[in-house]
Amino acid sequence: MHMFKLRNTLSKEDCLKKLEQEDFQRKTVSFYRYVKLDNVRKLRDELYLEWEALGVLGRVYVSQEGINAQISVPEPNWDEFVAKLHGRKAFAGIPFKKGVEEGTSFWKLALKIKEQIVADGLPHDEYDVENVGTHLSAKEWNQAMEDGAIVVDMRNGYESRIGHFKGAVTPDVDTFKEELPMVKEELKGKEDEKVLLYCTGGIRCEKASAYLKSAGFKDVNQLHGGIIDYKHQIDAEGLENKFVGTNYVFDDRTDERISDDVIADCDQCDENWDKYTNCANVMCNLLFIQCGKCEKQFENCCTTECMEIKNMPEEEQRAMRKRQRSSDTAAYRRRIRPSIKGGVNKNGPVFELK
Repeated sequence: MHMFKLRNTLSKEDCLKKLEQEDFQRKTVSFYRYVKLDNVRKLRDELYLEWEALGVLGRVYVSQEGINAQISVPEPNWDEFVAKLHGRKAFAGIPFKKGVEEGTSFWKLALKIKEQIVADGLPHDEYDVENVGTHLSAKEWNQAMEDGAIVVDMRNGYESRIGHFKGAVTPDVDTFKEELPMVKEELKGKEDEKVLLYCTGGIRCEKASAYLKSAGFKDVNQLHGGIIDYKHQIDAEGLENKFVGTNYVFDDRTDERISDDVIADCDQCDENWDKYTNCANVMCNLLFIQCGKCEKQFENCCTTECMEIKNMPEEEQRAMRKRQRSSDTAAYRRRIRPSIKGGVNKNGPVFELK
């Protein structure tokens, strides 16, 4: 048994400095697999040691039900990384989804053990996660859309806000666990119709399709490889792009542009814009859309209140953070449902002090 936890110990500043000094390119990829894993703690530590030695950065979840990874791999070490990963029986032949756009995606390696690789909030025996829907290629997906199939976005509301498939059902939800029962209710009475599910890279649709099949839906389909692979396929095959806007990604790039359409607006001034940022006041950290003009006016902050706190001496900020209450569900919702027109939060502060 390890007497210490294998993890990154460098500050973000030091990690970014190391990245700046690299003289090689990186590949940003994601992959997942639902597979029964034993001794997850041992596996987690083995993977961490292997990947740290190869210079891999990213966010990885492992659980008894499988693995879910978004990572950045040095190109010189790519072949060795693949050989080692595929050399493990549980991950043999696991497919990779390459990022649509490169850039600084991750600055450290975080490999965590989770109860589920995608939290659904349901009992383990609620449905068979391996009984998934039919995987469709981009060409098959486009044809099914043209034939009038029901298209459902299995991502959160803040993701679909900046990009989605034309005519898709985009549930106004904050978490995946909220979305499953909501989608089932939304589609009630349409159990015999063709249903198309999509998400970023496919992992949420694996669970969603299995869930809907267990609920009696007979023709459930999912976009193979998600939005990420869809973009690669339509470019390679010269297919029509039926996705409008950008694809939200959970790394420092924040998004990948899939089409030239900008379908969202700045949360502070309503200018047509679709770039997310986090409030520079670390106590707040609100996720919101901020245009270039408001970025300068509010110094990367969501409100004038946060701008004032950000400009306080660091010692005062630390004292305030110590008095900050732990976030609860209501605070979480405020963080992803901003109401900050003109730099004033009409819903009250997104953080509270004791």
